[in-house]
Amino acid sequence: MGKISLSVAIITKNEEENLRSCLQSIAFARQIIVVDSGSTDATLQIAAEFGCEIYTETWRGFGPQKQLAIEKCRLPWILVLDADERIPPGTADIIKKIVTDSNVKEAGFSFPRKNYFQGRWIKHAGWWPDRIIRLFRKEAGRITTAMVHESVEVHGMVGALDVPIEHFTESSLSKIIQKIDKYSTLGAEAAYKDGKHSSVFSAFMRAFFTFNQDYFLRVGVLDGRQGLTLAVTDAVNKFFKYAKLSKFGQTSRDGKNK
Repeated sequence: MGKISLSVAIITKNEEENLRSCLQSIAFARQIIVVDSGSTDATLQIAAEFGCEIYTETWRGFGPQKQLAIEKCRLPWILVLDADERIPPGTADIIKKIVTDSNVKEAGFSFPRKNYFQGRWIKHAGWWPDRIIRLFRKEAGRITTAMVHESVEVHGMVGALDVPIEHFTESSLSKIIQKIDKYSTLGAEAAYKDGKHSSVFSAFMRAFFTFNQDYFLRVGVLDGRQGLTLAVTDAVNKFFKYAKLSKFGQTSRDGKNK
């Protein structure tokens, strides 16, 4: 009842803690695509419960994986979401109006994203408004090929909406450490492929600058203990990304010298 001609594309792996709330927030979409890369928890059962179209694919990186999900969408409009994101009721109303209005000229729309960390809406250090393109016409948009920090590219006019998408970012410190290891490796690999180089000292200086920029220059200090934690984790991620890049370069040089 009341479903609109909208496809939603979601990629998952072990998202049982997030997926149900995400799917409840997009119950108005006629088609929901879930591309899973090997979940061992209840992710697939939850997706099936909500009538999602489920596909299991080997992990290809964030950009290629999301593009794979988009290519399985069949309806005129596509919304790309992460499993830890939600569409609030007010935002849902605007999306419904856009999708059902034949007079809409835009090829896509961007949203401000409200990022929550450990129960707090993070408003500083570049975390707000964190504008992202997520809604677009099927023929007009695609995901960049980046292995990490991918984004939607739209060919045509993009409208800027004032209603937000909500993002409940990982709050468990142990899981954040795991994500830092994963994301810093992906970032280092991408940088190495682009011909970039680094050193451990350079990695330290980048991390030092990142912390000061996030916490002081961008006033992350105003976000309390959560702001401090995020500034530290951002700096640690930056250090390991460029330290790993340095290691890749050293390994390459050692191989050439043999």
